[in-house]
Amino acid sequence: MHGQFVLERHVETDAKALVVHGAGGRISAAMKAAGFGSRFVGGRRVTGAAALPVIRKAFELENIALCRDVGLRARGLMGDELGLEAERIPELGEAGLLLPFVPDTLWEILETDDVPVIAPLARGPLNVNADDAAAVLAVALKADRLKFVSDVPGVMVDGRVLAELAERDIGSLELSGGIVPKLEAALLAAREGIRVEVGATHVMP
Repeated sequence: MHGQFVLERHVETDAKALVVHGAGGRISAAMKAAGFGSRFVGGRRVTGAAALPVIRKAFELENIALCRDVGLRARGLMGDELGLEAERIPELGEAGLLLPFVPDTLWEILETDDVPVIAPLARGPLNVNADDAAAVLAVALKADRLKFVSDVPGVMVDGRVLAELAERDIGSLELSGGIVPKLEAALLAAREGIRVEVGATHVMP
């Protein structure tokens, strides 16, 4: 995501909110600078053990920047320190899929006016795709709404943004790259009755 993130554009001022962020561009740049290549499977990053410290540092920097955007209510959190758990995905190396578990500390933060801003690492540590993490946490928290915010305005088809996209229609689209895990995550949450928006596109089961 490029530019400043303004939380109030996406939720009402007095609403409870939680932010899960990636750091894709920052991670790729940091890995290149450290001599590591970037490889993806199904839109998800393959994470080598040697690259984990580089990835963690990139997440820390992204978290600081995003907390600055969110403002005084922001509570920056590294997911593994928070106690997030994930199941390792062997083909992705030191990466995993978040388990639907909410640590007590997170529940306690949500009882306050603070906005948790979470970098998607899990205990291990394991790198977790931010879209997957956001969807799993939304389900575990029984959220009313999940919005994916990125540098694209929504799901694009033939140069236009779709207002709505149903699961039955996704198979007919030619999709690749990061939109694939984003829509998979969106559907995971939508099937649980959560209103899900990918940018301006309402994704429905």
